[in-house]
Order: sequence, then structure tokens, then C-alpha cells
Amino acid sequence: METNLQIDSLDKKILSLITRNARIPFLEVARECKVSGAAIHQRIQRLLNIGVIKGSEFIINPAKIGYHTCAFMGIFLKKASLFDKVSQMLEQIPQIVECHYTTGQYAVFIKIYAQSNEHLKRILHDKLQAIPGISSTETIISLDEVFKRQLPIE
Repeated sequence: METNLQIDSLDKKILSLITRNARIPFLEVARECKVSGAAIHQRIQRLLNIGVIKGSEFIINPAKIGYHTCAFMGIFLKKASLFDKVSQMLEQIPQIVECHYTTGQYAVFIKIYAQSNEHLKRILHDKLQAIPGISSTETIISLDEVFKRQLPIE
């Protein structure tokens, strides 16, 4: 869907404000945009309806709840046709927070959190390698997340 054609400069200003602070009150957004609170509410609802905004969320700091190891893992499949079944089984592992169907070396690329390297090893051995269709994996442990951001609204 070509979203550029569906959003105007007011939508972009709203998006810019709410992506910087998801908890900003609609009335403050309205003041910044010089429109009514009702107009902001309607615009945000429309942006949700057309899929420009996927929702809002509170972001948990994994380390603060005991997850000190973040890793990325490339997964090789025995056959590409097994992707749907494998991805459904990966979704059942709560420590996997992202799963991507990719081009290139890996068929699947995931982001996973574990309490420790030992915990990561148990997840790999007991859960991931037990999934039929996975031929092998390659793990990259993240030493630090330097930044994470939303795309800029242009």
C-alpha cells in the first residue's frame, strides 16, 4: 500500500510528535499542530485504520527483568517450504521477540533474549534445535544496543 499518498503534512506533524513521545496528550499535539483535540483524535484513528500506525506499547528493558543476553540468530532450513511450520513453532518460544523471513544466507533471522549465555544455550539445545525443518543455526550475541529508533517522518 502506498501510504505517502494517504498522509498529508498535518499527519506527518502528528506522527513526528507521537513517535517522539507516545504518551503525549492529544490536547498537547493539538496545540502544537494548531487544530482541535477532536481533529487529532480523528486523524490518529484514521492513521490506525489505514495501517500507518500499528499501535502503541510500553517497552520493557530486558536487563531490568533479568534478561542480560540479547542474540541474533540466522536459521538455515532443510527446505524453504518449511518456513510456515518453522515460524509457527518459533513463535511458541516466548524469548524470541522478532522473526524475519529473509533473503541471503539465512532463511530466517530472529532476535532472542535470554537470562544468560547458559540460558541461551538451553533454549538453543532444548527448543530451537528440536524444531523439525531447521538444519542449523548461527548465533551472534549483541554486546550492547547502541541505539534503536523509529523511521523519521519526512
